[in-house]
Amino acid sequence: MTRRISWALLAILVLAQICYPLTTGATRAGLTVATVVLGWLLSVGHALFSRGPRVAAALVAVATGGGFAIEAIGVATGVPFGSYDYSGELGPKLAGVPLIIPLAWTWMAWPAWLAAVRLTGGGASRAGGSGATAGDGTSGTGRGGSAAGLWVRRIALATVGLASWDLFLDPQMVAEGYWVWRDASPALPGLPGIPVSNYLGWLLFAVLMMSALRPLAGPTAEHTDRRDHPMVALYLWTYFSSILAHAVFLDLPASALWGAAGMSVTAVPLAVTLLRARQARDTRREDHQPHRPGVDATR
Repeated sequence: MTRRISWALLAILVLAQICYPLTTGATRAGLTVATVVLGWLLSVGHALFSRGPRVAAALVAVATGGGFAIEAIGVATGVPFGSYDYSGELGPKLAGVPLIIPLAWTWMAWPAWLAAVRLTGGGASRAGGSGATAGDGTSGTGRGGSAAGLWVRRIALATVGLASWDLFLDPQMVAEGYWVWRDASPALPGLPGIPVSNYLGWLLFAVLMMSALRPLAGPTAEHTDRRDHPMVALYLWTYFSSILAHAVFLDLPASALWGAAGMSVTAVPLAVTLLRARQARDTRREDHQPHRPGVDATR
């Protein structure tokens, strides 16, 4: 049931994002709001149905609550992102922050976390043998590292996995006029109108968010399994579709390159890990095929 609901919401989300380049003006702004709400429902709903209320509550507290708090501080003081203002196109505001903005933090925080868990040996355990073994053959404490080393790698991957998304998001939203920076220097090459401090602020808050998520969520957030396939698909869809959209449909080639490079730190190893796991499953399936005398011998 969890997977069916998640896949259904993901399909609707993908359809909404495909429609984005085909719209303009108020229709595009409304579609943006609807997409963020769908993303929030998808991630929080998945956390709730796959792991229970504690994990979902932790995600909402850290990402939605924390996201609103850091945005309100940012709008009021310019710290840690820089000085900026939101337009009125993204719906109602509280403390100068559109209510959908913290929902966007939550939307991508959960798949980024699960991707990091998957890459640091948190795959589903298999019965048999001594102790738990990750689904890709790595140990439960990572590839030979200590618990502290595992924690650092996991937080780092989740942080980059989330914060690098803004290399796509901010240029796209600024181009639409949904927010504006008062002082946009220094900026990354090819991305005018957005200060480097914005990306550094994302990194800072993402570190704090990911560091708080695991203690609050509990041990069930330390492992992934087949129920998480929709979230993995969401992360990889966001990566590859954003590259295509920015490069081809939105006329934002620089952010396509920056975003492709930034999110590749998490997305590319994740894709490779999934492909290797699939190949390993196929190999095991072939090894367990019954031998047919007189048939297999002729091959």
